[in-house]
Amino acid sequence: MSLREVRATGFEAMMLATALLQRARLADPRAGLWEAADVQWWWRSPRLSDDIEKLFWVDHQGPVAGVLLTSWADDTWQCDPVTVPGASRPEPADLWSRAMEHAGKHSVNGFEVPVRDDDQTFRELARRSGLTAGDQDSTAWMDAADRPLAQVSAEGDELIDRTQRKDAPHPMRHRNGENVSKRLEQCSLYDPALDLAVETVDGRVAGYSLYWFDPNTKVGLVEPVRVEDEFQRQGLARVMLSAGINRLVARGAQRVKVSYETDAAAALYEGVGFRRESTATWFRASSE
Repeated sequence: MSLREVRATGFEAMMLATALLQRARLADPRAGLWEAADVQWWWRSPRLSDDIEKLFWVDHQGPVAGVLLTSWADDTWQCDPVTVPGASRPEPADLWSRAMEHAGKHSVNGFEVPVRDDDQTFRELARRSGLTAGDQDSTAWMDAADRPLAQVSAEGDELIDRTQRKDAPHPMRHRNGENVSKRLEQCSLYDPALDLAVETVDGRVAGYSLYWFDPNTKVGLVEPVRVEDEFQRQGLARVMLSAGINRLVARGAQRVKVSYETDAAAALYEGVGFRRESTATWFRASSE
C-alpha cells in the first residue's frame, strides 16, 4: 500500500494528529502514550510550534504515522513519533531518524521525547541516539463500571460547568492565556459541559478540571485537574473527578484515562479507582 508524506502546520496539523491518534487507539486499546484529546488540550494556547511543520504519512484511510512537535512556555520542546499499530507505515528506525532530524532543526535548546517503558524498540533507539533519560510519569485507566460515586462539595461551594458560565472569564486563563476559551472551542472534542469548576460562596474559583470524551474511541481523558493552593486538602479534586468521570460515562465513555507524575497525584487518582497500567520516561536531547 502506497504512503504519501504530508506536512502541515497549525490547526490542520492538530486535526491530522487527532485522526492519527484516534486510529492508533482503535488499532490497540492500550498502546501508545497519547489520546487525540491530548493534542487538542495542547492547542489551548498559541505556541511557537503552531507555525512549524509536522510530518505525517498517510494512506487512503488517513494518517498512519507522524512526527509531532510541541513547544512549551518555558522554551522546552517535545517530540512525539507516533505510529498506528499493525498498519503499513514507515519502519520505526526510519521514523525515529526523521523525528530526531526534524526536532533538532527547530528546537534550539534541545528537546524531550517521551517513551513508554515497555516500548523496547523506541527505548533502544533513544539509547542509540545518545538521549539522556530524565523524568518519569505514569498512566492509569478506569473502566466505566468502576466509576466512583458522586461526591458532594462543601456547603456553600458550587460545582459548575462552562455552559453555565458562557460569558465569564475562563478560570484557566491565568495559566494558559486570555485566548484559552477561544482555542478550546476550536477543538472538535471539547465539550463545555465537561469543563468543570468549583466556585465558593463568594464567587471565587477554588479549582477547575476538564474532561474529554472521544466518541470515535469511546475513551475519556482527564486533563487537567487543578485546585488552588488555599483550597487544597478539602476534597475538591475528588468532587470534581467523581462528577467529571460520571459525565464522561454518561456520554458513552467505556474507559477513562489519566496521566500523572507525583505521588500525591497517584494517591488522588488511585483513590477514586484508577489503576496504573504503564510508565514512561522522558528522554532528553541536548542542543550541543
